[in-house]
Amino acid sequence: MRSIWNGSISFGLVTIPVKTYSATDRTSSVSFVRIHEKDGAQIQYRKICELDGEEVPNEEVGKGYQPPGDDIIVPVSDDELSRLPMPTSKTLTILSFVDPGEIDPLQLDKAYYLGPNGAAATKPYALLREALEHHGKVAIGKVAMRGRESLAMLRAYEGAIVMHALLWPDQIRPAAGVAPEAVQIRENELSLAETLMDSLGELDPAELHDEYREAVEELVAAKLEGEEPVAPAAPGPSARVIDLTAALEKSVRAAREGRTDAAEGEAESASVTPIRGRRTAEKAAPKKAPAKKAPEKKAAAKKSTTSKSTATKSTAKSAPEKSAAKKSTAAKTGAAESTTAKRAAAKSTAGKSAAKKSAAQRSTAKRGAARKSG
Repeated sequence: MRSIWNGSISFGLVTIPVKTYSATDRTSSVSFVRIHEKDGAQIQYRKICELDGEEVPNEEVGKGYQPPGDDIIVPVSDDELSRLPMPTSKTLTILSFVDPGEIDPLQLDKAYYLGPNGAAATKPYALLREALEHHGKVAIGKVAMRGRESLAMLRAYEGAIVMHALLWPDQIRPAAGVAPEAVQIRENELSLAETLMDSLGELDPAELHDEYREAVEELVAAKLEGEEPVAPAAPGPSARVIDLTAALEKSVRAAREGRTDAAEGEAESASVTPIRGRRTAEKAAPKKAPAKKAPEKKAAAKKSTTSKSTATKSTAKSAPEKSAAKKSTAAKTGAAESTTAKRAAAKSTAGKSAAKKSAAQRSTAKRGAARKSG
């Protein structure tokens, strides 16, 4: 890159010689020239004097200053401007170090890369860069470039120091009359807006490109080839948004679908806070219920099969127990029958013994009677 300004950074008593390079390129943006429509010739801009109406050559063009609110123009020469005291003409003087959040983005202007100018500037340059990065601060100073003084902000960026030209505070217009009056925002609307913000995900700089410039290049290429330019598809009519909450919900759903399509094949998908308390979500739930019937039936079948299997196992486990119970009952029954038989046998023996005694007594009595009669 070609250096556009050489100077130095004044950091206390430390001086760092630097070269300045443009950090942005605006030549890639679309630009048009003015032509004469009848013959296509480019229109030239000529410097015409308002007094005599004649064209003025470049060597006769000078500078003049017109005070605000005055019609008088005061001529000012380059020699007079060069004699003006401007200590920042070749030196960027650092005034303080502040947090980056203290700088309003409205003040940011053109950006430049600063590089060390010479081997002696390498170490102090690296020291300032490391201090800015490690301390999390940005440096604020003043510098004069291209004939005017402006504020400047220095910050560490990808191993280099970047200088942002800043607008003066009085160059920032107030926002009075722009913002609307007090508006009441409902809690669910704010929640939906935050959910939509989270659903959009992160920004991939690689996907950012100037679609308008590409369309212009395609148009020009078609005209050079003698082809009829393809008319772009007309956008559909946009419906007027009446219900802010409904529009937010639709936006969240669209963002979810977009994130789902972009996340195919990835291991993780973005999580979105579910939306509750809306009739739309309540109506959507019954529509998904029929799709869950088949899994419920399968689950019921699985439960039935499991219960049957459990019952079979229970029956198998209880079979030995029943067999043992039957054996125990049989044993008890056999013991009872044996006891009964013994008791019956004892009764029978006792009966026979009593009958014998009775018969013996009868025989003795008969014998006694016979003796008395004899």
